[in-house]
Amino acid sequence: METPNEAVPAPSSFLRDTMIEDLKSNKYGGRVHTRFPPEPNGYLHIGHAKSISINFGLAKEFGGKCNLRFDDTNPSREETEYVESIIRDVHWLGGDWEERLFYASDYFPQIHAWAVQLIKAGKAYVCDLSAEEVRQTRGTLTEAGRESPYRNRSVEENLDLFESMRKGEFPDGARTLRAKIDMASPNLNMRDPVMYRILHAEHHRTGKQWCIYPMYDFAHGQCDSIEHITHSICTLEFEDHRPLYDWYIEQLGIYHPQQIEFDRLNITYTVLSKRKLLTLVKDKFVRGWDDPRMPTISGMRRRGYTPEALRSFCGRIGISKTNGTTELSLLEHSVREDLNRRALRVMGVLRPLKVVIENYPEGQVEQMEAVNNPEDPSAGTRAVPFSRELYIEQEDFRENPPRQYYRLSPGHEVRLRYGYFITCTGVVKDAQGQPIELRCTYDPATRGGNAPDGRKVKSTIHWVSAAHAVEAEARLYETLFTKENPNDLEEGQQFTDLLNPNSLEVVEGCKLEPSLANALPGVSYQFERLGYFCADPDTKPGHLVFNRTVALRDTWAKIEKKTA
Repeated sequence: METPNEAVPAPSSFLRDTMIEDLKSNKYGGRVHTRFPPEPNGYLHIGHAKSISINFGLAKEFGGKCNLRFDDTNPSREETEYVESIIRDVHWLGGDWEERLFYASDYFPQIHAWAVQLIKAGKAYVCDLSAEEVRQTRGTLTEAGRESPYRNRSVEENLDLFESMRKGEFPDGARTLRAKIDMASPNLNMRDPVMYRILHAEHHRTGKQWCIYPMYDFAHGQCDSIEHITHSICTLEFEDHRPLYDWYIEQLGIYHPQQIEFDRLNITYTVLSKRKLLTLVKDKFVRGWDDPRMPTISGMRRRGYTPEALRSFCGRIGISKTNGTTELSLLEHSVREDLNRRALRVMGVLRPLKVVIENYPEGQVEQMEAVNNPEDPSAGTRAVPFSRELYIEQEDFRENPPRQYYRLSPGHEVRLRYGYFITCTGVVKDAQGQPIELRCTYDPATRGGNAPDGRKVKSTIHWVSAAHAVEAEARLYETLFTKENPNDLEEGQQFTDLLNPNSLEVVEGCKLEPSLANALPGVSYQFERLGYFCADPDTKPGHLVFNRTVALRDTWAKIEKKTA
């Protein structure tokens, strides 16, 4: 499998430049060692794909290493299912951590020992304030916080209370361990932050061994230190937390990684908040974490996105120090560009309308040579059966066509892809007056789609032989939200109020060429003129299901022009 280094930012990237300078100065003994530290409280999404590409990609480029480490410090929100999905997704994207799969829970004994060390140094204390009382005394950006009445407990009392916390002698929320820093600090993260909380919950790895758990801000920097990470790459929301991470490491006197922040990924018509994604799953607004409408990596994989396309997208959007929003069209362009190179072309009819070619010999079947992929000559050709009765798309016929409608209509001639020129001579309608069958004639001299007399037609349409077609279900997707920024809510509005009721259309009775009879889940095709489709995991013998990955229309050129 290819590796994510193709998506590493351009030479002007400040992350790459920092690593180049550090290597020149031998800052870390010539090492580059990064990590990807997801919390196992949900499935990974497209924002994580950017971080994976950066961390694994830069490590590979500079001959370094990248760890996969789970930040499993909150057992009330973490599940083994999430751990397994994250491992699967990172591997699928090309991340190679070799034997370096770690968990913050691996380091619980050491993190606990460091907490005791800070208590003994007078730098941490046990606080009896409730979570709400801590918030009330924290202060504001313009007003200093108030010291806890328990802030000046003796070292001995703090050690005793912390040990009692460790033994499970207090209920959840009764006490916390807080760092003693500065309640007047302009950085609110430095105002005596909580280091440990009491949580009587079973951990997915350590079971009931612990009933106190370190806060992320206390465990983060120390885990990086234990693993001797050189460049701890985080998104911008952690920039204000960096002084706190530095304080812990300096007070403990341990190895000091370098934290660098980059912009968080935001995409139009998409939410990337794990809380909101969990709501969509739990409340059944979608079919699960891997629903193809979800921005999760598993959902995108099921929809037919490729790891190469996601890495290309991550490389395109680059890295900056300013948060912004990326057009969904750019992601679709990256997917379309990749599938254009690799997907086999086939013909399928989503909404079939029957065509009977009255002057074609009954019982005759011809095998038409069709190109598998014009972008890849090595893909070769295939034989597609042609017969007297065919299916075409309903929208490729108009009994009373508007101006500049060049597809099939009474008395009008069109080209059948890889087939013949046909002319509509009659229409059979149902009781409601809707066309259900077309009567046509063909020109035998136009086999392969060319007329020996040089006449031209303005339209080529796709088709499937009725006698040879296989039936399938097609799932067509639109954006999950109707608003470009679904996080921008009006007063009293919930983000779920912006869900698109037309985000999924299931089309039954589609007719596909017979080469797709044994399509395997996960394999992508270009349905000519319709878009790129991927066989869904629901596919099984006798029941084909295809997800439309992306339409053929490419709007990226418009974006380039608009942003130039």
